[in-house]
This record gives sequence, structure tokens and C-alpha cells, in this order.
Amino acid sequence: MQDLEAALAKNNAHIGTVCGRYYAMDRDQRWERVKIAWDAIVAGDGQKHFDARQAIQASYDQGVNDEFIKPAVLPGFVPMLPEDEVVFFNFRNDRARQLSAAFSLIDFDEFERGDDFSPVSLTTFTDYGSNLSVPIAFKAMRPQVTLASVISDAGLSQLHCAETEKYPHVTFFFNSGKESCFPGEEHRLIDSPKVATYDLKPEMSAVEVADTMIEALQSGKFDFLVVNFANGDMVGHTAVRAAILEAVEVLDREVGRVIEQARQSGYSIILTADHGNCDEMVDPETGQPHTQHSQHPVPCMVIDDQASELVCGENLSAIAPTVLQLMGLVKPAAMSGSSLISDKLTSQVA
Repeated sequence: MQDLEAALAKNNAHIGTVCGRYYAMDRDQRWERVKIAWDAIVAGDGQKHFDARQAIQASYDQGVNDEFIKPAVLPGFVPMLPEDEVVFFNFRNDRARQLSAAFSLIDFDEFERGDDFSPVSLTTFTDYGSNLSVPIAFKAMRPQVTLASVISDAGLSQLHCAETEKYPHVTFFFNSGKESCFPGEEHRLIDSPKVATYDLKPEMSAVEVADTMIEALQSGKFDFLVVNFANGDMVGHTAVRAAILEAVEVLDREVGRVIEQARQSGYSIILTADHGNCDEMVDPETGQPHTQHSQHPVPCMVIDDQASELVCGENLSAIAPTVLQLMGLVKPAAMSGSSLISDKLTSQVA
């Protein structure tokens, strides 16, 4: 923060507000949180502090970590004006969409912005979504060939399922920035519970997600199914030990139910993650609660009638080729990764 302040001062700039992502970067339609951040950024409504470091330290002193810092307004704050140029430089799009919409959309009705507010000229760092008709500083080079597109081109059916807190991860992100479904693709999204923080409801919507998956597996309608369980990450971010333990117990039960049904229905299963969280609840260096993702290697398991030895030390680029091999589909040349298994298997995959 000290380095940032020094760099800004050299360019006749300063920090106007400080706010945790809980408010400014909600992604699950909790607009009442976004409104609190918006009021601070646009109008200067919020706690007053001497500088950014003091605002952050004051939150730490109250046991409030980065994510939950309440909007703070600093000296020299200037209200946002219609002629202002706004640059939103967050590289991750799912958590930037809602606040960007409040800044830039003419037809916006999620909360009252006031009669005096006019949408500002907004430039986003990357593509935040098709609903925002704004300039993009760095357009992403998105792969045109994805796992979902290959499955669709083969004339096969697929289901993508998650609760809303993680819906982009099995839709927009999974399909390389594509919002709509490919032919033969369906999305089923279950509402996440409306609680302040997920340590208050560690089970989240895991039961409903599992029920949806089990019903889909029993139907035999889909050749490929992908599901995201949110508990490990979202409850892990709270660093509340009792809640994390409960979340993991729920996951153990509900993921187990899905796997059992998948096996009964003749599917192969790949069980993996892209990062950890619950595995590190205490920062080993500071001894403080650890609310960030961990950096340990994650497990990857293939559950199938035919046992295979998996290659270790690979990354996410190996998942799609592994799925295609299990399904008996040819890996496109555009996919740089390699399958984790050497045996050629053909089956339905969940």
C-alpha cells in the first residue's frame, strides 16, 4: 500500500476509497452490498479515515480482514461526475460485472442511483460480459476449441450444474468466455443461500446440487456432466474452523452420493479441483486465520471400472483430453494438454 501511494503521488493521483470485495465485488446478485460500495465510490458515503493504510489497519484491529473491509472514504475524495472517465482494471470478470453495470448501464434498476447520476464512460480491463457495451482495454485471446464445443460437435449431450455462487465456473469460464449454451448443452443453476457469510450456512446448497445431479444421472439423458460444489472454497474463505469442518463433512456426504449414482448409472468420474482452501486454515508464517487459496498440489482421481495409472504433476490442461479419452473422442490438435491415462476407455463421463 505504501508503494502504491507513493506511485500515485508522483502522478498527481490519490486513493479516494477503500472497500472489501464483499461489498464492491459481489457476484451473486446481492445488490444491497454493491449499493454500499457504490455509495462510497460515487458519493463519498462511508467511514472517514486519514489514509488507506489507517483504514485497513482499523479494520484489522476489529478482526475484519481484507474481504470484509467496510467502505472507507479518504481525504481529498471527489464525487464521481458524469464527465469522468472510469477505468476498472480488475482482471477477473465475474466479480467486476455488477459494479460495472451500476457505473455504466442506462437501463439499470437493481438499486436507486439518484436523480443526479448519469452513467459514466467506463473502460474495463478485460471483457466483463456481453451485457456491458463498453471499451475493453485488453481483449482476451480465448480458445475457440473447448471441451464443451468438442462434445457438442460430436452430437452428444451435456449438463453443467452449480449453485449460483459458482455458476460462471461451469458456464462462462468453462466455455472460454461463451455465455450461451452449445447445441445439446444445458445449464442448471441452484440458488446459493442468502446469508451474510457462508460460515453461517456451511452446507450452502450442496444437497440441492447433489439432488439435481442425481436426477440427471438417473435420467440417462446426458453423455457428459460437470458439477461444481462451492463449499470448500466459499466456506474456506471465512477461515472459521468449525464451519469449515462442517462444510467438508457435507461435501464428503453429497459428493459421495453423486459418485455412487454415477457409478450405478455406468459413468466414469473425474474428481479434482483447481486450487485448495480448507486445507490451510492458519497462515504458517503469521499464525493468523488464512482466508486465501492454498498453493498445494490438488488431487485428481479417475473412478472407473478399469483401473489406470495416472500421470502425476500435470495441470488443468490435462482434464479435457482425459475426458475425451474416456468418452472415446479424438483430442483436437488445438488442445495442448495430454490425457492423464494411457488406456483407451470408452464410457459416459460425469
